[in-house]
Amino acid sequence: MVKNIISWVIRKVPRRHLQLFSHHVLKVAAILYRGNGVNCPVCNHNFRKFLPYGRKARENALCPNCLALERHRLMYLFLQRKTPFFTKPLKVLHIAPELCFIHRFEQQKNLDYVTADIESPLAKVKMDVHQIPFEEATFDVVFCNHVLEHVTSDLQAMREMHRVLKPGGWGIMQIPLFHPLPEVTYEDFSVTTPAEREKAFGQDDHVRLFGKDYPDRLRSAGFKVTEDWLARELPPEEQQRYALPQEPVYFVQKV
Repeated sequence: MVKNIISWVIRKVPRRHLQLFSHHVLKVAAILYRGNGVNCPVCNHNFRKFLPYGRKARENALCPNCLALERHRLMYLFLQRKTPFFTKPLKVLHIAPELCFIHRFEQQKNLDYVTADIESPLAKVKMDVHQIPFEEATFDVVFCNHVLEHVTSDLQAMREMHRVLKPGGWGIMQIPLFHPLPEVTYEDFSVTTPAEREKAFGQDDHVRLFGKDYPDRLRSAGFKVTEDWLARELPPEEQQRYALPQEPVYFVQKV
């Protein structure tokens, strides 16, 4: 029942409205799901399990307190364990910022944290990722997660993010992975209707289906790319406790 309701809401309610109001509704679920089966490393709250989430709802996915999904928990642990994100002075550009991160990153005294998006009501700067309105070598860090499957040219967006990073800067650029992954990224701009896009690209607002060549696409923009498998490095009990996805962190650097 819960899975069906969540799937319907995600499909029918515009994303900008979900971003503004969903966390208030889920406060009730946070009370109902109290327990000690799982832990969200983003907000450090425990629950008997996480909420289901997705157009085809995945079990044990959404933290009812901060709205972190599997990929957000993985990214947060990566930042904690493998980067100086929480200790070093950094200027950060966060494209399409996720609600679970915004307040926490804004409170980090070591960060000069800028949020930007073309339509999100959560972002402070209105920005087209194809034409980022900042000077070259402005930022130490760029985050751009689950965005590149939506934009007209992922390659142009990658080049822009590379441009605004300082030499030595780094970023995380996650994408949806629909298995089995095609060898080559598929895009076809004659596919325009929501039903056609869902069939071709996995979701009705996507314009491409990324393949095994995704790291090479990032490299073509100038990045050094590391596919970091933090989730596989953790003991099974930690993987289960945090309900992590079996996917890499796409860690990029401007060398």
